[in-house]
Amino acid sequence: MMVSKKEKRYVLFALLVLAIYLLPLFILQENAHIRVHDNLDSNLAWYKVLSHSGQMFGGISGVIPQIINGYLPRNAFGTEYSIIVWLFSLFPTMVAYGINQALTRVVAFFGMYLLLRKHFLSGEKWISLNIAASLAFALTPFWPSGMLSTLGMPLALWAFLNIRKGEESLKNYAVLTFLPFYASIVLGFFFFLSAMGILWLTDAVRRKGWNYRFLFSIMYMAFVFMLVEYRLVYSFFVKGEPNSRDEYFHAQLSFWHSVRLTFKNYFLGHTHVMTVHTFIIVPAAFLALYFVYSKKLWRQERTFVFLFVLNFLLSLWYAFWFYKGWQPLTEKFHFMNTFNFARYHFLRPMVIYASFALALKIISLQGFSWSQTAKWLAALQILLLCLFNDEIIYRDKPTVKEFYAEELFHDIKAYIGQPPENYRVASIGIHPAIAQYNGFYTLDTYNNFYPLSYKHQFRKIIEKELEKNSTIRKYFDKWGGRCYLFTAQLGKRYMIKKDSKRHLKNLELNTGVFKEMGGRYIFSALPIDNAEQNQLKLERVFNSKASAWKIYLYRTF
Repeated sequence: MMVSKKEKRYVLFALLVLAIYLLPLFILQENAHIRVHDNLDSNLAWYKVLSHSGQMFGGISGVIPQIINGYLPRNAFGTEYSIIVWLFSLFPTMVAYGINQALTRVVAFFGMYLLLRKHFLSGEKWISLNIAASLAFALTPFWPSGMLSTLGMPLALWAFLNIRKGEESLKNYAVLTFLPFYASIVLGFFFFLSAMGILWLTDAVRRKGWNYRFLFSIMYMAFVFMLVEYRLVYSFFVKGEPNSRDEYFHAQLSFWHSVRLTFKNYFLGHTHVMTVHTFIIVPAAFLALYFVYSKKLWRQERTFVFLFVLNFLLSLWYAFWFYKGWQPLTEKFHFMNTFNFARYHFLRPMVIYASFALALKIISLQGFSWSQTAKWLAALQILLLCLFNDEIIYRDKPTVKEFYAEELFHDIKAYIGQPPENYRVASIGIHPAIAQYNGFYTLDTYNNFYPLSYKHQFRKIIEKELEKNSTIRKYFDKWGGRCYLFTAQLGKRYMIKKDSKRHLKNLELNTGVFKEMGGRYIFSALPIDNAEQNQLKLERVFNSKASAWKIYLYRTF
């Protein structure tokens, strides 16, 4: 692949922008602001717990001793052959986090760049638009623990399309071999590979023949994923005791609610695959579609039209997966509840940014002024994404240091004065991940795969609180991924900062069950007015300048 000096300069400029974007993570380290939801409140703590558990290579029937009395399956923390697991095992949390961000974004950039350059937007004329769209794609605020589950799709598609065209090169298989070690099949690639299967089948029907190389490549990548994610395969196919996923019910929305969700997802996106496409990419796509329609360019621009339609269909599928009309089927086929087929919409980041590149090309072809408009649209999208930097978006949230509050929890551990494995704790008003990150053994947790019997036992502790609040009752009973000490008063609020003046009133916990499960201490973010009625005694209040929380340490009696 010949690369001109101009193209090299553009690539280097794009990498410089990525470096500047990532700089706050490496400079601020623990003082950085990053995503809390499905990040600080879960995954980052999981990686630390796993690396200290002695269960990195634990057997498929192994457990994590530190969480829910050792009932949490080792398999709930995924494969030990994932690069991200090793990053967090080998480096301090924020060093690993920064490396993960850098690796993911660089691979995302080059993957989209190669895909567009060879298959969608080839030619010297489109270098600037290609690199601009690729850079924009790499700047999207992706879900960190997803790694290359979505942002690696363009690179995989580049390799598959090469093989589909008959290209014999080991680099294509090198890509298909590497990605399973830095991506998740359930968080993206199951849906991508099944889409590749549909593409292969469509080719077979149209051409009355079989592209065996293409079919083999799809099967090969699926096979590598199965080897890497052997724990997931075992958990899915080998029937064990009922787990929390068995009480997950997704088909609950009415028809019109599903319609509204379709358009919400189409225009606004989804938290796990944020694309920030609303303000610039959507208008650009509709403008390009107008030119295609007015100038009858359907045949010439069929790839753009296909991606435009596919983008909407993915949102439609996502929304209607939650339509209550699925209930008869989910009752008959249980796997439709335990596996989230709505995630076909995880294909959208690739689809949206590939179609954005093609839209810019169509707009550029309408004349000089339109060509300048296309360049401005690309530049504005990049600028907009830069403003979505974590340090800006989450500036009002606690820093990593404030969130995990290691100094404060070290003081609590010293005050208790016993080895953490000798007692169990639970939290009110803060995420259990904080206690887990600091080495405490917790009865509460955030995991979507743990024994159903434990969920039912834990429910007895909060049964009266659930009865008083239908929101948390449905949230716990019909999902239960957050096995928290929910209270009717706080509902789904579990980040109560130390400046709060609120008190917990009329709390009704079954502390008898709590003690039976080994519970000894409760870390509460708020004072409990009726602590004695709940057989709780306030031991001490802990505070720290470096903590976002004030912890009221209660002990059972």
